[in-house]
Amino acid sequence: MSNWVKACDTDKVGSGELYSFDHDDKKILLTNLDGKIFATDRICTHEEADLSTGILSEEGVRCPLHLSVFDLNTGKPQNLPAEESLKTYNVKIDNNEVYVEV
Repeated sequence: MSNWVKACDTDKVGSGELYSFDHDDKKILLTNLDGKIFATDRICTHEEADLSTGILSEEGVRCPLHLSVFDLNTGKPQNLPAEESLKTYNVKIDNNEVYVEV
């Protein structure tokens, strides 16, 4: 069963920014690309690097360790060495607060 949890206020994840938070055992990354907020797992599927220290671009979020890029919509890696997709989460904005469905 899933539920919506508050991740942060919208001002914590401005355009072009990365924001990380934990909920229970999940490490989640919020990204804001051109005003749209996405939520994915925060840990790279290749070598467990923390993607919150990565680089955000139009292509997605780039892992700081081996430079794999993950698509923000699907979580799929766009290049090697990562081969496994990140989990993605639904996001909603309500009263300037960001909620993630976990």
